[in-house]
Amino acid sequence: MPLKTFPRPPRATARPLAFALVVSLLFGASGLLSASRAQTMKLRLLQTTDLHMNLVNHDYYQDKPTDEYGLAKTATLIKAARGEARNVLLFDNGDLLQGSPLGDLVARARPPAEGQPHPAHRVMRALGYDAANIGNHDFNFGLPFLQRAIANAGFPYVNANIVLDAGGGQAGDEARQAFTPFVLLERRFTDEAGATHTLKVGVVGFVPPQVMQWDRQHLLGRVVARDIVETARAFVPRLKAAGADVVVAIAHSGFERGETVFFAENAVARLAEVPGVDAILFGHSHGEFPGRFFNAHPKVDLARGTINGVPAVMPGFWGSHLGVVDLVLEKAGATWKVSDARGELRAVWDRATRKPLVAADPAVASLVAEEHAATVAHMRAQIAEAATPIHSFFAQVADDPSVQLVSLAQMAYAKKALAGTPHAGLPVLSAAAPFKTGGRQGHGYYTDIPAGPIALRHVADLYIYPNTLKVVKLTGAQVREWLEMSAGQFNRIDPAGAPEQDLVNAAFPSFNFDTLDGVTYGIDVTQPARYDPRGKLVAPEARRIVDLRFDGRPIDEAASFAVVTNNYRANGGGNFPALDGSRVILDAPDENREALVMYLRETRRVEPTADGNWRILPVPGVKLRFTAGSGAIAHLPRQRAARLVKDQGDGSALFELAH
Repeated sequence: MPLKTFPRPPRATARPLAFALVVSLLFGASGLLSASRAQTMKLRLLQTTDLHMNLVNHDYYQDKPTDEYGLAKTATLIKAARGEARNVLLFDNGDLLQGSPLGDLVARARPPAEGQPHPAHRVMRALGYDAANIGNHDFNFGLPFLQRAIANAGFPYVNANIVLDAGGGQAGDEARQAFTPFVLLERRFTDEAGATHTLKVGVVGFVPPQVMQWDRQHLLGRVVARDIVETARAFVPRLKAAGADVVVAIAHSGFERGETVFFAENAVARLAEVPGVDAILFGHSHGEFPGRFFNAHPKVDLARGTINGVPAVMPGFWGSHLGVVDLVLEKAGATWKVSDARGELRAVWDRATRKPLVAADPAVASLVAEEHAATVAHMRAQIAEAATPIHSFFAQVADDPSVQLVSLAQMAYAKKALAGTPHAGLPVLSAAAPFKTGGRQGHGYYTDIPAGPIALRHVADLYIYPNTLKVVKLTGAQVREWLEMSAGQFNRIDPAGAPEQDLVNAAFPSFNFDTLDGVTYGIDVTQPARYDPRGKLVAPEARRIVDLRFDGRPIDEAASFAVVTNNYRANGGGNFPALDGSRVILDAPDENREALVMYLRETRRVEPTADGNWRILPVPGVKLRFTAGSGAIAHLPRQRAARLVKDQGDGSALFELAH
């Protein structure tokens, strides 16, 4: 595969040749005059990441505008940051095409016509993006959809660690690359003395290799994934050899404390140690770097925004922030070297004052007005009615109606689909997790559906991912281990410790907190977690899951069960024991939320209640406390799981379990 270079497309009417020659001569003279003194050039790199099709600052679930996110808001920051610097490049780090109802509508109902750009790329062209990386969620709608979108983007896409599944080969074998692994952007930039130079900026991209598990149905047999750092070590020297003055690594990967293992999902710590990398633009985990969460990480300088001395940014999610990396380059012979650098974030919303920091750029909304209006209209269609409110404020600490509603729908779908098959006689269990539980997404990020009409927007609120429904066959012992892994969400509580202790581990993703309907059980949080987040058995003697019963009797660990879940979990997402894609007995064509739509349409009127099939055991002498959005306070009279400790005045409230 030949090296691709990408000069910036012209953005203005071409000048006459004679005029261009005069300008060239003038700048050449300027360069000669300044050659005797050190040449310095400043380069600014801008990054967005994890936009998840939040192009317009509109909350499709609440059906109202928002000031907290949206590319329309980030666009204002982009234009301001461009106005402050002479030399600017703009990048996106993936997870662009999926994640909001607008993304679903475009992919499922209104795909772009042949040769036309995806609506997201229509906006990004207008904003002048120079290159982009591929995120794991960009594979959710299948390879053909992704490939068409990339082909019509209007700017280059890079990915180096996904290769064609042809067997053999080593990292760096360009003949097997599934995508363009890297590009060399050639730009005419101006130094501090006013002279112009051609700067070559190499850009290489990476995605978590776990995408092979998460989108197994789209990728298996077509492509395979390589380790991020191994791939970087193969390609960065080649970019340097091709003449790159600066190498930018765009990694759709997070940054974890501690050892970074081979094939790691979050590999930025080791990526920062690869020689030749001058800047890292990262994402995936929806965090903010530089930010206080990374204060205790090794080799981090938060004041300068560097990791191991390499400037880096991770600008949140959904357009909540813009990442800004400023490089100072010094001419060293025929090449440029980075002599100083720093990274920073710029926010669209002030969390402390709960006020917007910038206005939305109206040009973005105008570019996708048709698709946005169609999405809003589609999401308002009514399909059922709820007798009581449905919310997820307490879904992490008690059996919850919003999660159980999904489980009931999955069970109904699976029983029909398994009828007449060899597996029809298996008892059916259903696994579901709460998706919207605050956390990094903010104190307002909860499902909160009032009693009354249930529209499609509410279904998307209950189940936000385009996962497809799967059924796996497991033993009772494997069902127990599934629940043990899920119970890692809780901190270990010390019965002899403080009288008030935090119950929920904020670093544990709520979408990995599966609860299982069809069995009953308790959770003993005084025990250590049996598994670590990578699925490694770390406490073999520990058992948080107690009194696990099926049909009123202790579960038969040798018996077989059909467990309904989604493609992410069935294929190994979350590192749950026994789940690796090999135990699927029903590979449904429908999405989990489509199963929910079917269930609601058939039921017509639902009265969401939790049946209390699981509970956290009380710890005598200790109050088990947790934080949720202050919107939960209004629902306290209709539940018995928790009581209010205090409203914290920042959109959150402190609660404790009411045993």
